[in-house]
Amino acid sequence: MSGSMTPIRTAFVLGAGLGTRLRAITLRRPKPLIPVVNRPLISYAFERLTGAGIDRLVVNTHWQAERYAEFFPEKSYGAADLFFRHEFPEVLETAGGIWNVRDLLRDEPFIVFNGDIFTDLPLEPALRAHRERGYEVTMILRSHGGPLQVGCDTASGLVTDIARPPEHATGPRFLFTGIYIVSPEFIRRIPPATKISVVPIFLEMIRTGAKLGGIVIDGGDWWDLGSREQYLAVHADIAVRGVRSAEWIHRAAHVAPDAQLSGATAVAAGARIGAGARLHDCIVWENAEVAPGAELTRCIVTRAARAEGTHTDHDFA
Repeated sequence: MSGSMTPIRTAFVLGAGLGTRLRAITLRRPKPLIPVVNRPLISYAFERLTGAGIDRLVVNTHWQAERYAEFFPEKSYGAADLFFRHEFPEVLETAGGIWNVRDLLRDEPFIVFNGDIFTDLPLEPALRAHRERGYEVTMILRSHGGPLQVGCDTASGLVTDIARPPEHATGPRFLFTGIYIVSPEFIRRIPPATKISVVPIFLEMIRTGAKLGGIVIDGGDWWDLGSREQYLAVHADIAVRGVRSAEWIHRAAHVAPDAQLSGATAVAAGARIGAGARLHDCIVWENAEVAPGAELTRCIVTRAARAEGTHTDHDFA
């Protein structure tokens, strides 16, 4: 039932996107697996979720689905069980993806988390609000940081519209973070075996007065890694904040003693940085090579690629 006090133990993490906006660096890897300071992006979502009491992680896959097994061969993340469900021949979008894993959700409330965002916002207030207010769905919103497309009545906590043109919108507008808590009865609203987003279903809930709730959480950082600019920017943000767990130069990387690495530069395991190379605000993936004397600024060197010469804002794939 909506508002059930059943603990929320399961998360559905969206990992099936095509990564088209980052195509140069997602040719051979799904976007949720691109490295952020030498860790797969999706692992930050796993960490945030398990820290909030989630012990079952369900991930949908599509593009380069086999790569997930390389990064998570044990089918677990810490103490949490990890399940993958492949979508084929096409991506089912968000609601279709939920329907496709309904058996893994165990008829219990669950949290949906977009696998290509990077955030450290606290989840506990939303989990608590979902239990206490009896919402069928609770969207986590922010008042800044991206397109403000969601209307929410802050007095009742109910979402009033989504993506309405600004000239027709009334009241405060909010960013949808791509994170929401869902009661199991929502699945009955999804057409079976259909490619469909949650948005038209949410709009129908608004039209019929169903309990589609929203909670504004402005604490922490939130990034949608939809472009190389945002991919580089999140590294710069982590560097500025001095996150202690960040291992910028992997212990299994090979960096020449006279190479100069500055700014938010990350070098992954097996990468080789040649003598006299100079890198500023660069991301070097596993087993990549930067030639001796190369000068790179804001460049991305993907797995096993080689970079040489002088470049700014270039991707080596």
